[in-house]
Amino acid sequence: MNPPRLGFFTRLLDKASPQRRYQLAIEQIQQAERVGFDTAWIAQHHFHEHEGGLPAPLLFLASVAAQTSRIRLGTAIITLPLEHPLRVAEDAAVLDLLANGRLELGLGSGGTPTSFLPFSLTSEQRGAVFTRHLETMLSAFRGDTLAHADNRLYPPAPQLASRLWIATFSAEGAARAGAAGHGLMLSRTQPRPASQPDLPLDALQNPIVDAYLAALPAGIEPRILASRTAFVTDSREQARQRALPGLRQQAQQHQALGHRLPGDNLDAWIAAFDVHLGAPEDVIASLQRDSVLRRATDISFQVHSIDPPHAEILHSITRLATDVAPALGWSPAASGLLTGEYA
Repeated sequence: MNPPRLGFFTRLLDKASPQRRYQLAIEQIQQAERVGFDTAWIAQHHFHEHEGGLPAPLLFLASVAAQTSRIRLGTAIITLPLEHPLRVAEDAAVLDLLANGRLELGLGSGGTPTSFLPFSLTSEQRGAVFTRHLETMLSAFRGDTLAHADNRLYPPAPQLASRLWIATFSAEGAARAGAAGHGLMLSRTQPRPASQPDLPLDALQNPIVDAYLAALPAGIEPRILASRTAFVTDSREQARQRALPGLRQQAQQHQALGHRLPGDNLDAWIAAFDVHLGAPEDVIASLQRDSVLRRATDISFQVHSIDPPHAEILHSITRLATDVAPALGWSPAASGLLTGEYA
């Protein structure tokens, strides 16, 4: 397998006004490009300021595209049931032209359950609506006629059909993504079975990867993106001190939703939320225990749920590229996205 491509992922959760959040995220993506990252990914969230600050990811990425030159720009994810699929296809087609072919489209069905209600949907309907909207989008990308012989997607964007990524927590969802030849997106963490609260994340995600690879048609190269929380500082103690407030808040929110945690201290929260933190050698050792990363074609790093200050995010981005990612086999020269493999 080729070395993994390196991504930076932001949910735009910096403690600032909306305008300032967007500017800080752009600066973080620019820093990732400067130090050699291959991809930058952003999340979409409607309404909920403290879960994510960006309802319009393609609009935001148009601004990022104008302020970067090489790094590929992806959505992780667009909540497709809450969007009109033809409008997403049109906006994506225009953005890909403006970005000189740098767009990657990550899609999913999930989201905060209450966010569906203003769109006249319930969370329980999301699976069926996602399937229907995805087929409409693919039809547009293929250049099919749309309800009338004169209607086809403009600008045409057949290239985007091969740059779709599907986020899922399940082997069934992974099999569907694989059978369609799409990329697979794995979360930075996911719930454990009640009977196995200490189950490692890779034990949950390796069966998802297995199902994806088994369903992938012959001749189609796998695309497996594993998102991970990683915060790199100059010392282990510095990282732990900075992580404590954010992880404590995450634990409180988790428990308020009725979830159980295996403990009530920083180490328990680090384990429960699959956080990799510390000096470079600590993060390297932690990541190397994650067997999913040896199967991933792409690894994207985020700082949530630590959410440190902007300057420390920039520092962590740099240390990831210079000190951590090379230990996972990555280098800018070896990365396919730098050589135009996915252009």
